[in-house]
Amino acid sequence: MRFLIVAVALALGACASSDRQDETKRTTTEFTSDAALTAKVKSAIATDVGARTAAAINIETYRGVVQLTGFVGTPDQASKAEAAAKKVEGVRSVKNDVRIKSSS
Repeated sequence: MRFLIVAVALALGACASSDRQDETKRTTTEFTSDAALTAKVKSAIATDVGARTAAAINIETYRGVVQLTGFVGTPDQASKAEAAAKKVEGVRSVKNDVRIKSSS
């Protein structure tokens, strides 16, 4: 009888954990959507700020949140890159971690 109770408890526990989505994992659809957003943001930055600046900025997207990193020549370029990213449909928010190159 104890074995049966343990088996049922384990089975129910396994079902419960598989029904709950892990907050740190993305589904295939989310991953694909994030990849598409990254490409759209890169294109928007290239169009609005220039291809050379876009090439200097790394873009990571996780569940619609876009993070910009890298180095640009002026604060205006960093601001314009952020603004371009925010205009892309599907972007939930933008974290602008772009740094300005020092002129020394």
